[in-house]
Amino acid sequence: QGSGAGDGMSGVRAPALFLSHGAPTLPLDRDHPTHAFLTQLGTALPRPEAILMVSAHWDTAVPALTTSAVNGTFHDFYGFPEALYALRYPAPGAPGLARDVRELLRAAGLDAQGDGERGLDHGAWVPLMLMYPEADIPVLQLSLQTDAGTRHHLALGEALKPLRARGVLVVGSGGATHNLREFFRPTPGLDASYVPEFTDWLADTLARRDLDSLAEYRRRAPQAARAHPSEEHFLPLLVAAAAGDAPGERIHTALTGASLAMDAYRFD
Repeated sequence: QGSGAGDGMSGVRAPALFLSHGAPTLPLDRDHPTHAFLTQLGTALPRPEAILMVSAHWDTAVPALTTSAVNGTFHDFYGFPEALYALRYPAPGAPGLARDVRELLRAAGLDAQGDGERGLDHGAWVPLMLMYPEADIPVLQLSLQTDAGTRHHLALGEALKPLRARGVLVVGSGGATHNLREFFRPTPGLDASYVPEFTDWLADTLARRDLDSLAEYRRRAPQAARAHPSEEHFLPLLVAAAAGDAPGERIHTALTGASLAMDAYRFD
């Protein structure tokens, strides 16, 4: 049986992307520049055969893949406007592609398991709802393993690289910076200059395709621990960077508040 993803018949090599997904309310926030960016991005890219999404909001001990035939919509947040909980993104699943990805990971020495119950979390459906509002492209989600560290996630991305030749769009969804404490409790006179310091370092490092520095960002990048008090929103970037072949191109930059950088990157 085929992958459920067109088996690469499109002949178009898909890029890998890193997207900062911001708050769950982004689909409702039409004034945010990232809303407009994601809306046009879906039309600017070649239409993918399928999408493999790595979100900051699914973390497991061993790599896990969604295997359902139709994706549910997981509202993994609370305290937001009621309109947000009414949103659904019922994109087809890609169980055949999940089997293929499992084999790619195992060939790279990475064990993987299937999960037939989990729906797409907001790190996945928020950007996809803006990029592909028809929800008619198969979506497969792959989990993070935050405790396994940065080089593990580079290895995940490297293992996924062959998918791009089959027209599968590999997307890491997280945040270029992600300090929620400062976002929710901004102090008067807060110096947020660390945000551009970190994101400029990131842009330069990706433009040089320096994956070693990326893996050691906590030691090498300015203000890394403040930009990412925890690592789960940064690790999807490593997966996307390693799944690409070319240096990373920053294709969008914006802010949510003072501490959430919404930068996006493309890796061809």
